[in-house]
Amino acid sequence: MGNTLSCCVSPGASPKLGRARGAGAAAAAAGPERREAAAEEESGDSEPGGPHLQHISDREFPEDLALESNPSDHPRASTIFLSKSQTDVREKRKSNHINHVSPGQLTKKYSSCSTIFIDDSTVSQPNLRSTIKCVTLAIYYHIKNRDSDRSLDIFDEKSHPLTREEVPDDYYKHDPDHKHIYRFVRTLFSAAQLTAECAIVTLVYLERLLTYAEIDICPSNWKRVVLGAILLASKVWDDQAVWNVDYCQILKDITVEDMNEMERHFLELLQFNINVPASVYAKYYFDLRSLADDNNLSFLLEPLSKERAQKLEAISRLCEDKYKDLSKAAMRRSFSADNLVGIRRSNAILS
Repeated sequence: MGNTLSCCVSPGASPKLGRARGAGAAAAAAGPERREAAAEEESGDSEPGGPHLQHISDREFPEDLALESNPSDHPRASTIFLSKSQTDVREKRKSNHINHVSPGQLTKKYSSCSTIFIDDSTVSQPNLRSTIKCVTLAIYYHIKNRDSDRSLDIFDEKSHPLTREEVPDDYYKHDPDHKHIYRFVRTLFSAAQLTAECAIVTLVYLERLLTYAEIDICPSNWKRVVLGAILLASKVWDDQAVWNVDYCQILKDITVEDMNEMERHFLELLQFNINVPASVYAKYYFDLRSLADDNNLSFLLEPLSKERAQKLEAISRLCEDKYKDLSKAAMRRSFSADNLVGIRRSNAILS
C-alpha cells in the first residue's frame, strides 16, 4: 500500500503501452497517414479521447495536497504538534522573564568525566511511559491551540458515545486537560499491551488524518479520533494485532459494528495511506523529545553502570558484524560483475 514498485511499473504489464504497440503495428501495415497518427498517439501529442489508466502513485494523494507540506509524509516538514506548542512555550518564558520567576532548583543531570547519565529511551526502543506522556501532551496542544471545531459525525461522541453515560449538552465546550488524555490513552495501551513505537505511529496517523480530512481534534471528537488512530497503528505496527472485539472488552459499552465503521472511515479519510517511513518516524520521536524538554517532562536519567556499558557494547558489536557481513556480500556481487581479483583496505587511524 503506497508502494510504487507494483506490477504497473512493468512495461509488459501496462495496458497503455500494449495498446500503443498494437496501434503502431497496425499503422505499419497501413499507409503513411496511419503511421503519423500512431506516432502522435505514442508520443502523447494527440487529443486525450480514449480511456487513460492512471498509475497508482498518481492516485495516492490528491492534487491539492502538497506532499512536502505534510509532516506525516515528508521528513523535512515540521510536525504540527511542535508548532502548536511553541505558542505556549514562548508565553511561559516571557511571563517568567517579566515576573522574574526563578527556574527553581535544576533537576536536569549532566554528564561529567567520571559519570555518564543516560536514559533508557532510544529511537528504536522508546520508553513506554515517557512516550505516552509526550504523545498525550502533543494531543493536548492540538486540542488547546486548534484553529476551529471542524469535525465529522463518525467521530462525534454525542452521535457515537463510548459509554452508556449520558453525554452532557455542553460537552464540546470544555477542553480536556493533559492528565485526562493521558489516563485514557494509558488505559488502552495497558489493557491491549501495546508498545511505545505504536504510540508514535498513532500520533503520525492522527496528524495525517487532520491534514487529509481537513478537520480539527476538539473536545467533541478527541476520544474517537485517538481511538481510531490507536486501532489502526496497533494493526499496522504490531505483529500480533489487537482485534476490534478486544477493544470492546476494554471499552465495554462500544459495539463491534461501531468499531468496524469507524476503522473503515478512518482508512478512507487517510486514502489508505498507512505507510510510515523510517525518517518520518525518527522525526516524530525527536520532536517528542523536544516537546518534553520544553515542558519539563524529563526522561529518567541513570548513571551508566558497568553491566549496562557491556550490554551496549555487545549490541554495538552485533550491529557492526551485521553490517560488515552485508558489505562483504555486496563486494562479492561486484567481483562477479567487474572481474576484480582483490581489494586492499587500509586501516583507519583513530586519534
